[in-house]
Amino acid sequence: MQISDTSAIVTGGASGLGGATAAALAKGGARVFAFDLPVAIEKAPRVDGITYVPTDVTDPEQVQTAVDTAAADGPLRTVVNCAGIGPSARILSKKGPHDLAVFRKVIEVNLIGTFNVVTLAAEQIAKTDPDDNGQRGVVINTASIAAFDGQIGQVAYSASKGGVVGLTLPAARDLASSGIRVLTIAPGIIDTPMLATVSDEFREALAAGIPFPKRLGRPEEYANLALSIIAQDYLNGEVIRLDGALRMAPR
Repeated sequence: MQISDTSAIVTGGASGLGGATAAALAKGGARVFAFDLPVAIEKAPRVDGITYVPTDVTDPEQVQTAVDTAAADGPLRTVVNCAGIGPSARILSKKGPHDLAVFRKVIEVNLIGTFNVVTLAAEQIAKTDPDDNGQRGVVINTASIAAFDGQIGQVAYSASKGGVVGLTLPAARDLASSGIRVLTIAPGIIDTPMLATVSDEFREALAAGIPFPKRLGRPEEYANLALSIIAQDYLNGEVIRLDGALRMAPR
């Protein structure tokens, strides 16, 4: 599928995986609408071809307005969901049981937010004219290897990302009749702002556990995979791990 002269949505598009993907799509000729929270957008670099849209992915009205904005500059062909949070807590710890509000918030942002954007964006993509192969668009969601190898303290995060994995195939089947593909990338340890505060020693320890290459992943590698998925029309309904063959230990 071609992205030049089309519209694209990237959630969490102000930094990290989303920021790299938004920049790559813009470089490829897409008109990119980067959804993110205002505090993140304030710190985002200004890049030609990227329009930042303040959006809380858990708010249906905000997402609807933002999707309509992107579709008005269409045709809307691409959606990449990168927005997410990852607080850590054990089910039981010295502080007591896991805070239900924290668990609910992680599910709301990572899973319900993804579903919210997929649903409202798919409605607009389905209204566009198909290409010569009957294709109208592609949705790429972001899970994590924690969906498969969740560590101690990742119960909320793993549950939310496992949900993203679980919706991939049925979403692809649901949207097949509209000519919309749905895929998911499950990244391993990527060097994003979430790791900005850790020490070099901790980074080296993380990298040492990765079979090959023995380093942290780069946001640009996620972006390159996303563009490859967009270009490969026969890819659909699949979850692709991007992790250097890492399988996470319990801690």
